[in-house]
Amino acid sequence: MPIKDTTCMVVYYKKLKNKIKNTARKNMFNSKKILLKINQVTKSFPKPDGKDLLVINHVDLTMHEGEIVALLGRSGSGKSTLLRMMGGLTSPTSGEILYRDIPIKKPMHGISMVFQNFALMPWLTVLENVELGLEALKISAKVRRERALRAIDMIGMDGFESAYPKELSGGMKQRVGFARALVIQPDLLLMDEPFSALDVLTSESLRSDLLELWQDPESPIKGIFYVTHNIEEAVLTADRILIFGANPGHIRGELKVNLKHPRNSQDPQVLKLIDDVYMMMTTTAQASQKSAHPHHPVSIGIEYRLPDTGIAELIGLLEELDQLQQKGPVDLPELADVVRLDIDDLFPVLESLNLLGLAKISKGDISMTNMGKSWIDSDITDKKILFAQLLIQHIPLAKHISEHLNQEHHKREHYDYFLGELESHFTQSEAERVLNTMIDWARYAEIFNYDAKTGFLSLEDVD
Repeated sequence: MPIKDTTCMVVYYKKLKNKIKNTARKNMFNSKKILLKINQVTKSFPKPDGKDLLVINHVDLTMHEGEIVALLGRSGSGKSTLLRMMGGLTSPTSGEILYRDIPIKKPMHGISMVFQNFALMPWLTVLENVELGLEALKISAKVRRERALRAIDMIGMDGFESAYPKELSGGMKQRVGFARALVIQPDLLLMDEPFSALDVLTSESLRSDLLELWQDPESPIKGIFYVTHNIEEAVLTADRILIFGANPGHIRGELKVNLKHPRNSQDPQVLKLIDDVYMMMTTTAQASQKSAHPHHPVSIGIEYRLPDTGIAELIGLLEELDQLQQKGPVDLPELADVVRLDIDDLFPVLESLNLLGLAKISKGDISMTNMGKSWIDSDITDKKILFAQLLIQHIPLAKHISEHLNQEHHKREHYDYFLGELESHFTQSEAERVLNTMIDWARYAEIFNYDAKTGFLSLEDVD
């Protein structure tokens, strides 16, 4: 048989194999039994001032057998906190989480978790790490070893049973993490950004292996729920994508993905879904509100969680936009591809540009405003002057600090004073990050100064 014909036959049988697996897997879950149910769950953490910080607010979710569900959102939105409650690692402040109608109050047999940072014990071998979960279930040593060896073989790590984590690459460590989760034959597999610490090729390989395992009729897994910040990954993998909002964390959107596996990243339907997700994630509740002027950012207060963005990033992205928008607004997936940033890096910059009125985001597209064009076309001195005006006009925290300093006799105030104000809205670490971002922006704009040695913010030495 000619090589071309042989190749065609291989492709044909591979497609046939996937079709058979998909059909067999689908037939297993015709009943659509409820696997997990979340009812009005909230989560708060105590703060030093005695008040509670709400991080998860009234989340409702029903997950059925046969589903892969992706929870997509930015870092710090509370995704991992929700996942840990689903795994029984922490408890809700209010509401309940049910696994097959049983309230989850602690780690439960039937639910297994894969972590982002691998969470391997460095003093244990691959085999011993995989056996850990079975040991906790008091499985006999003989059965424990047999099941662990099968799980190691299943994820392609046979031959490395006696290796220690320090001898393994990131991808191999995560494979061990998968084996440890699979060895207890879970009904529900939870994953916390399992591919984010890996390079692109390794991530694709692991995702492919996971989907192959999922499609196997003999697999014990009835559902997969995972947290991610990678839009393309979610579209290529999940049957349902949940969009997670922040401050506090809440589910504010859902997208069903009715595409068979395997999915091609260049498929027009996949590209359309990626575009839809970008549109959903950038159409926030605030952005949908009417403002006094269509190009002005929405109204915010001093408690607004400023994005973690540097001035160089703002200028750099605007310069890219200046090149790309010759024919009109730029598609966000196109922009992300050009600048090679994922949503955790790209969205804070987009949010900052929108807050300051330098760019406008609408329906998954972005365009630079006239103010944005004026800013990047200005020289260094005029850039600073214009940015100072934008900060005072659009960022209440900048105006608040400037006015407070101006009212003080010595035109200065200690860092801890403003930190304390922000801690009534954020955790201490987040309050510090927001205040430090504000200081960086203000230093560039020269609206106030900060002396790290004394810890004082002041109007001194500011032209």
